[in-house]
Amino acid sequence: LPLSSQIYPIHLPREMRTRRALLICNIEFEHLSRRDGAEVDVKGMTELLEGLGYIVDIHCNLTSQGMATVMKDFADHKDHWTSDSTFLVFMSHGVRAGLCGTKSRGETTDILSLDTIYEKFNNKHCRGLLGKPKLVIIQSCRGDKVGFVMVSDSADPAMPASSSAHTIPAGLEDDAICEVHLESDFATLHSSTPDTVSWRSPKTGSIFIQRLIEQFRNHACNSDLQELFRKVQYSFGKFPQQLPSQERTTMLRKFYLFPG
Repeated sequence: LPLSSQIYPIHLPREMRTRRALLICNIEFEHLSRRDGAEVDVKGMTELLEGLGYIVDIHCNLTSQGMATVMKDFADHKDHWTSDSTFLVFMSHGVRAGLCGTKSRGETTDILSLDTIYEKFNNKHCRGLLGKPKLVIIQSCRGDKVGFVMVSDSADPAMPASSSAHTIPAGLEDDAICEVHLESDFATLHSSTPDTVSWRSPKTGSIFIQRLIEQFRNHACNSDLQELFRKVQYSFGKFPQQLPSQERTTMLRKFYLFPG
């Protein structure tokens, strides 16, 4: 394959391109603590994305239903047809199942399932971004466990879990008439691994957002997106309390923010 076919195309010149990004940040909650320092994250991410050529639509303090509505409206925006990509940034309190809306009381009430994000922007519901990178950045806790463990040098060999062999039945058929994947071209970077906490300073904002901004500023000019995500993860090597996690990534090519 020629190298160019393995890189997402950017068809339009910069002055005709209409890159748009969505940033949803919940700071004030009815029943949960205020997310002090989140204002710093909003300012930093907005400046970063504007510097990358995106118009940033910012929404704060929404319920889970409000977040879903804002996402649907954003997915329908006509600018995506003349864009090459989008960033979807979410910052809130979170639980294992998703992101907390402003009326959340914890695990079960007013939670935006992460699945909703991928559904609103998949190739069925967001045709303007068909085949274009959709970069999801999520700053939230995903549970209350702390992410580090004491490592022992015990001599017991760890037993591998037995996995049942996955075999695909012969003669598969399906009734799909659709010629594109339902969900493709997503790359997600979550601030922590499942079940664990993400750390935020009331003065300087979230550690994850700080480091993400730093790595993008230093390396977006010559690194593709997943390499940028890896650099963010690597920057947590000496911070065992938290490790960002790449998830639900369906990127078929490399995405360079500044091609050529």
